[in-house]
Amino acid sequence: MAKTYVEVLLGASSFLEAAGKEGYAIEYLFLARKNWDKTQWLMHMREDISLEDEAVIETDLRSLLENIPPQYLLGYEYFFEHCFKVTEDTLIPRPETEELVGLCLAMNDRVSKKVVDIGTGTGAIAVSLKLNRPEWQVTAVDISEGALEIAEENAANLHAQISFKQSDVLSAISEKQDIIISNPPYISQSEWDLMDESVRTYEPKSALFAENEGLAIYQKIALESRDLLQPDGMIFLEIGFRQGRKVQKMFQQAFPNKKVTVHQDMSGNDRMIVVA
Repeated sequence: MAKTYVEVLLGASSFLEAAGKEGYAIEYLFLARKNWDKTQWLMHMREDISLEDEAVIETDLRSLLENIPPQYLLGYEYFFEHCFKVTEDTLIPRPETEELVGLCLAMNDRVSKKVVDIGTGTGAIAVSLKLNRPEWQVTAVDISEGALEIAEENAANLHAQISFKQSDVLSAISEKQDIIISNPPYISQSEWDLMDESVRTYEPKSALFAENEGLAIYQKIALESRDLLQPDGMIFLEIGFRQGRKVQKMFQQAFPNKKVTVHQDMSGNDRMIVVA
């Protein structure tokens, strides 16, 4: 007897959960592949599944059991309502980073500004800022050549005029900036075991981990931005939820005349630092 879409996906979801994986991932992946929204899913879920679709689910199920993130299987992720190509050269953009972009936009108007995004990855931060503030001159830097290629492709696809440079933190930047923004690597080696298996296995280590208990890149940013931030410039940083006070102290020492504040994400965790 033929199975329905909902029967096959429920079975696949239960199979994932029994293996200690995220059950919803298979439905998320399948609906994205079919380009079905929730309404279309409700319309089709009780229909008999085609052999082709069942085969797609089987293949994706095997990949999810190997901890490959759904975004890498699809090749894209949405960020600030735009579609960004992702590969294993780039970190998968996350909702917390959308909050960082939102905070930066809320605190800055449309006046022309020079902005640099450190460790751009997919280009999600830089592109989102440029699309929302076309007057800004945005430069995006990354140490990874592979990441920069993807970021440039994303910027071109979304028609965002951005300057890209290969750079270790701010080493390739010579002009003073009005805004320095970054979601740098901030996970310490001691937190390795807490990481999701898919993150540990597939996402680029250089975009995740930092020496000195995850603080090494912040120290570099604090040091290098002193000479490159305009007197009335601002810095926006994403941080690990345990790093608020340490990073705040570090930037307060680097910028004694500025106010350094810690901001929480929607879950109530320390997630952002603003130097203003």
